[in-house]
Amino acid sequence: MRSDRCLRSGDYQDGYAVSRAIRRTRQASRSDPWHDGLASVHREKRQGPGRNVAVNLKELSQHLGLSQTTVSRALNGFPEVGDATRKRVLEAAETFQYRPNASARKLATGRAGAIGIVFSSDRNMLLDPIFTDFLAGVASQCSRSDNDVLVSSAHGDEAGTYRRLARVRSVDAMLLSSPTVDDPRIGMLQRLGMPLVVHGRTQTGLDYPYLDIDNEGAFDKATTLLIDLGHRRIGLLNENLHFTFATHRSRGWRRALTARGLPAPPELEGGARMTEENGYRMARGLFDLPDPPTALLCSSIFLALGAMRAARETGRIVGKNLSLIAHDDGLDAIRPETLTPALTTTFSSIHAAGVRVAEIAMALSNGADPAAAAEIWPVDLVFRGSTVPPAP
Repeated sequence: MRSDRCLRSGDYQDGYAVSRAIRRTRQASRSDPWHDGLASVHREKRQGPGRNVAVNLKELSQHLGLSQTTVSRALNGFPEVGDATRKRVLEAAETFQYRPNASARKLATGRAGAIGIVFSSDRNMLLDPIFTDFLAGVASQCSRSDNDVLVSSAHGDEAGTYRRLARVRSVDAMLLSSPTVDDPRIGMLQRLGMPLVVHGRTQTGLDYPYLDIDNEGAFDKATTLLIDLGHRRIGLLNENLHFTFATHRSRGWRRALTARGLPAPPELEGGARMTEENGYRMARGLFDLPDPPTALLCSSIFLALGAMRAARETGRIVGKNLSLIAHDDGLDAIRPETLTPALTTTFSSIHAAGVRVAEIAMALSNGADPAAAAEIWPVDLVFRGSTVPPAP
């Protein structure tokens, strides 16, 4: 367990800005000596004065003294190209502002150069800061590798959207987020022959590449902390249990209580979409019980914010006569250490998860073994001022 500590993974870009496919546009360095050579010749011969059009694949290959096939494979991340050659090709592409033609690249490599994400329009995911921070991580990694992110909204027929993308091969791999316990998307994409990576897990029994965090262990650890402080009535504000991560968090809560011989009564557990309003509503319901909880465990900071509002309205003071722990996804928009009191959290960066699943997806599209892509990240418990022993 770590005491008050802000764990970040670099300067994350704002997730709210990422709501559509993102294409990286690099700016060539004017100080590079190569620009004084071949690049200036190309500007004068091919573009004319005042224009700025990049070289094509043939010209880039001629400058490097490599075949067009080798250059293309280096640019697209094929594993058979050596690291030194790949670095040289990427540096030259940067210098001469090489931009691959999407249609030509698809014909030459059989790859679309894009990763796909589909979300259901009825959940309005682009307004969800957790999803957009995840998407920002995906986009940043794809940008570094000259890949695009194709974001598609499914209006009522999510399965049809996946089938269409697989049929026309608009993407090289699909990323699935927020999987349900018996998520049908995985089996469908496997039958369609579409590579996929899941952010999370299911209980379908299928083999598939995934990245998940130890949700069960995290909520076991958080519940145990509250028990060690003396709490016996601990409420859980969770997502709907048809999402696997919510099921795992519920298991962790129950496991910790059972291990100490304490009950896990169903009236102390609530599940709804992780919004501030739902956190408020569920917390008010728990506070109205004849024997209300003295501590709450929340599946997101947004639920915790709602619980804090409910606490204020009912005369409770977080960090005095109510303890509160929430899961922190590392969102820049809301930092738990800036709240009053500073919020004890389980921590795992959703942005870093987006980066990693994009890496896995691109590796799979280049022929990596799907069986090797199965990761479960540990979760940190960060102790702050919102957790105290129960009031006498």
